[in-house]
Formats: sequence, C-alpha cells, structure tokens
Amino acid sequence: MSPPAPGPPLARPLALDGGRGWAIVASGFLALLLGYGSPQSVGVLYPEWLLAFGEGKAVTAWVGSLVGGVGLIVGPVCSVCVVNFGARPVTVFSGVMVAGGLMLSSFAPNVPFLIFSYGVVVGVGVGLLYAATLTITCLYFDKRRGLALGIVSSGTSVGGFLYATLQSELIELLGLDGCLLVIGALALNVVACAGPMRPLTPPRYYLKQRAAILERQLQEEAELSNQKHSDKDQGITTETKEPPVRRRSLFSCSSFIKTVKIKTRGYTQCLSSMLSLLQDKVLMTLCICLFFFSLGTTPPQLFLEDLARSSGLTEGVASISLVSLCSIGGGVGRLGLGVMADMPRVDSVHLYALTVGVSGLAVLLIPFTSSYRDLQVLSVVLGFLSGNWTLTPYVTSQVVGVEKLAEAHGILMFFGGVGITLGPPVVGCFYDVSQSYDVAFFISGGGMMVSSIVLFLATVSLRPQTPPPLSVAPEAELNSCTVTLVTDATSPVT
Repeated sequence: MSPPAPGPPLARPLALDGGRGWAIVASGFLALLLGYGSPQSVGVLYPEWLLAFGEGKAVTAWVGSLVGGVGLIVGPVCSVCVVNFGARPVTVFSGVMVAGGLMLSSFAPNVPFLIFSYGVVVGVGVGLLYAATLTITCLYFDKRRGLALGIVSSGTSVGGFLYATLQSELIELLGLDGCLLVIGALALNVVACAGPMRPLTPPRYYLKQRAAILERQLQEEAELSNQKHSDKDQGITTETKEPPVRRRSLFSCSSFIKTVKIKTRGYTQCLSSMLSLLQDKVLMTLCICLFFFSLGTTPPQLFLEDLARSSGLTEGVASISLVSLCSIGGGVGRLGLGVMADMPRVDSVHLYALTVGVSGLAVLLIPFTSSYRDLQVLSVVLGFLSGNWTLTPYVTSQVVGVEKLAEAHGILMFFGGVGITLGPPVVGCFYDVSQSYDVAFFISGGGMMVSSIVLFLATVSLRPQTPPPLSVAPEAELNSCTVTLVTDATSPVT
C-alpha cells in the first residue's frame, strides 16, 4: 500500500481501519504472545527457583514482582522511545532484550542475578514491546480501534495460557536452565514480528535530525553569503581571511545552553502539571485504590501454585494449572469488561470499584479453600477481574477529561507499578515470618475492599454529575491516545 500523501507537520495521518492494519494486529498479537508468555506464567517458574536456590520466599518473589512492575514504572521512558524512534526499531530492541534476559537467566548462579536478568532486563523489554505494539495499532485504526486493541492485548493472556503448560513440560524434559534457553530462543521471533510495523509518519527523532541538518546548511550558506558581502565592502578577498572558528564555537555553545534551558522549562512545566492533578481528590482516591488492587491481586497469581503444592492439594490431580486458568480468565475479562464499559447506562468508575471490591473478597476466600478445585475457581475469578486494567483509560477520562488523560493515566500506572513491585515480596515476607499465607491474604483482601468502598463514596460525593467534555483538538487527541495507550501497554502481568 502506498504511503499517505504528505501534509502539514502537525496533521494527523488518516487511519486505515483495515487492510495493512490487520497485519499490524496479527504481528502485535504474536509479538505479545512470544514476549509476555513467560512473564505471564512466572508462577510456574517460582517453585522451581525456590528449590534451585534455596532462598526465602520474600527474596525470590522479587523476580516475579519486578518483571511486572518495572514495565509500568518505566512507562514514560518507553513512551518517549516509541515516539522518537518509532515502533519497529523499539520492537526489534525489545525482542533482543527479552530473549537475552531469558537466556541470561538460565545461567543465573543466585537469586540477585536472577532479579536483574529476569526481573529488570525482561521487565523493561516487555514494557517497550507493549508500548510499541499498542502505539502502532492505535495509529492504524480509528473506528475499529477498540476491537484492534482488544485483539492485540489479548496476546498477553493467550501467551500466559500456552506458556504455563509449555514451561512445565520443558522443565520436566530439559530442566529449569534448558527451559529458559528454549523460551529465550522463541522470544527472538519478536524481531520478525516488527517487520509489518511500518509507521504512517516518520519518527520524531528522524524529523529532528533532518531539521537540524537543514538548519545547519542554511546557517553555513548565510554565513558564507555574509562573509562574501563583507569582503567586497572591505576590498579583501575571502582567500586571505581566516574562517571565524571561535565565533562559530561560541554560537554553538550558546545554542546548546538555550536548548537545555528550553527542555528544562518544558520538563518543569510537565512535572508541575502532573503534581497539580493530584489535588483532585477523586483521582487521588483512584490512585490509592489502584495501588491496593495491584498490591493484592499480583501475589495470588505468583503464590497460588506454591500454596497448592505446600498444602498437598495437587497430589493425584491431573488438570490444567492455576496460572493457565488465571490467564484464560484475564483474556475473557479484558474483552468482557471493555464491552460492559461501552454500555450506555454503565458508569465505568463504579464498575471499576466493583471489580476491585469483588477481587478483594476473592483474595479473602483463599485461606478458606480446602481443595484444588476451589483454587481453580478463585483463579478464574481473579483472572477475569484483573481484566479491569482495560478500564483505566475510561475511568481516567471520566474523572479528569480527555485533555489531561495522558498525564493522569501515567500517574495511575506509576501507582500500579509500585503496588505490583511490592506485593509479592511483602506476602513472601509474611510467609517467612508466620509460615502461612493467610495473614497476608487477609490484609491485602481487606485493603482492596476498603479502597473500593472509599472510591465508590468519593465518586458519589465529589465527582460532578456530568463528565468532563470529550471534545479535543486533533493534535491533543493524537498525543493523548498515544501516551495513554503506551502507559497502559505496560499493564502488569495478569
């Protein structure tokens, strides 16, 4: 398909809504399946790491928590990379990072090395991958954007479901080290998935470099022209006159200082704007609610398999793993809750508060389970409700409006990333002290239910009856869509 006709620099390219766009959807789906497969099913690897290294549950849990939380915490960095360099180079680089981190983890001599190789390297890699795939999908679709993004993002859940069984089989056949090597080799195919991700407009870094080259050429031509005119007036030939080297150096230095001041002023304004959003009581309540939700729902996905083994509930049971069931529920939840949020009479904020409260109730019920079937049911329920991460853009737009959607959503994702990072180590620390998960699940489940009630009361008493206007200029709409989806792209392991 031929590229779109050139237009003004700030003009938004027309979305294709089909054609090559579906190739983008297919490549994005496969890239997320290959990249997120192992991080989504890290609960299968966690018991093996406990046996291999003999460390405490709190220390080992940092591996699974960082691989999910780092992608959210560095979401703004991933966003900047995609905007400046484009989706295709970022996807290639992320594929190399994920594959390299997985292969490096197979040679890990201890848990601290594993925290770096699997938690940090793979975590940043999947964060970049999610940012690139959702951004390019957003640009290729307009009317069918919701459907396209739903299909692409479901690749994480499908990957978690398939890799949970695949990693279990590979561990039995090749051992833990061989399993990570094979999974890392499969992740290299993410590089091939970057092929169809051709941008509709040149990346910002390319445009800046091209503009800088053109500006430098114009400056040299202007200096040469001025020099010739000056030589003619003074009757001196240009051959006997030395070039103004020192003058050009001073000019370059002053330009550099001016550029630094401009960029610093922009960053300061952006930071002050984000901090001013925290004065919104409803948004602050939503941030706290998301923090407790991330803190409470991530540990069960990591520890349920170990809980079933330590309680003897897996003996004589030959059925689908809890991690796979959680991934299936997550995929259905992403699509189902997204459809419910589009219904006319459904308040997305109240729906989000309801999912957090029910998730807290499900976590509270974990200590009362007496069979593997009970854990399977709770895994499906928690997986379905974890799909409420797709509601965060809707909820944020209802609270602050589309004009401030990107900044507010970035703040929310930061709180979620901190909760995901701290959740598993905190629960593991409780287990190391009390030799039981019950206290940790009671505290986290209760915190989720209380935060959901507070959010519901805050929206009823503080939020205006009419939502903020959704009309926005085309340039602002493009920026909000891109940045918001990028930060949502760093959504946690669900």
